[in-house]
Amino acid sequence: MDTNWAIILGGSNGLGLATAKKLARHGYHILVVHRDRRTHMDAIEKEFNEIRAQGVSFKAFNADALNSEKRGNLLNEIKEFLPSEHKIKVLVHSIAKGNLKPMYSNGQTVLTNQDIGITFEAMALSLYDWVKELVDMNLFSEDARVISFTSEGNAKVLPGYGAVSVAKVALEALTRNIALEFAPMGIKANCIQAGVTETRSLAMIPGYEKIIKNALKRNPQGRLTTPEDVANAVFLLVRDEAKWITGTVIKVDGGESLR
Repeated sequence: MDTNWAIILGGSNGLGLATAKKLARHGYHILVVHRDRRTHMDAIEKEFNEIRAQGVSFKAFNADALNSEKRGNLLNEIKEFLPSEHKIKVLVHSIAKGNLKPMYSNGQTVLTNQDIGITFEAMALSLYDWVKELVDMNLFSEDARVISFTSEGNAKVLPGYGAVSVAKVALEALTRNIALEFAPMGIKANCIQAGVTETRSLAMIPGYEKIIKNALKRNPQGRLTTPEDVANAVFLLVRDEAKWITGTVIKVDGGESLR
């Protein structure tokens, strides 16, 4: 039995779910941590059944991955669940809990210090929290891969995207430092900068229809990025041949960011 496991934070939809399915098809046992309402669970369970159908071990935790006490409980549960000698080979951070308020408006509620702090903690700092605690609990394999998802908003400005933009820049900085400081533990860490992808998160951005239209004009491939495009890149990064790639931001956008 393969002893490699992947934890997907935010694995019930979008990039995280596509990645969980991709890794399962290649023999990884999957642990998904997600936060969803009960009303969404029937549809999500159908997606999870596709993962189970691959014949790998699978467990989902509908729990808060961000609260420190609950995260500690989750990690203890994961440690108890893992068979003896099994380790976490891959940690994928796909948490999309960002505030999309504008900085200035005549009528709308505007972005606050607290909004930015909550977004930063969810979409950036939680990556470090999970890595550190998995290291402390000796749950990573000797050659582990940490992969997170950034966006072109790391450098470009969009109305209402200020808090998420701050988080994406911080996520990339944290990834580089994780790559450097946890290298002695065998951890390689990279960010994937996906092109515009139709996901539940994108649909929450004000004016997302215009973003899609503009991306289609810019992308030399003539289409948007799909969650499966991104999952394919994650799979490349977890292969043995990619073990010398670390501390980088890799664009997976079909050339969309070239213009």
